[in-house]
Amino acid sequence: MDTICNAVRLKPGSLERVRAWAQTLNDTRRSETLATLRDEAMLIESVFLWHTDGADYLIYYLKAENLARAQEIFARSTHAIDAFHAQFKRDTFESTQPLALLLDLDTLSELPGTKTASG
Repeated sequence: MDTICNAVRLKPGSLERVRAWAQTLNDTRRSETLATLRDEAMLIESVFLWHTDGADYLIYYLKAENLARAQEIFARSTHAIDAFHAQFKRDTFESTQPLALLLDLDTLSELPGTKTASG
């Protein structure tokens, strides 16, 4: 499994759009969003809002079976929700900074019905 976390600096004045995007993915288009995560073999996608030094950031935490493969699938996706998300990123992301991974523990492989790395 692969894990990454990025700090995304938001463009000034985009916070209202960010909140509307999050509500859309969490509520009205949740089933579409979960379908794309399944297609990408994305296990976890969590996004947190952080405000510091006068700027707004999204903290993106992702865990997938293979992040490079997940990104390729996203880039080729024909799901309308993925086009919506790509446009959102173009409109609101100012810059992205990868955060250093220091510890990555999980028990996902212990869940019933989950494949382990060995099988």
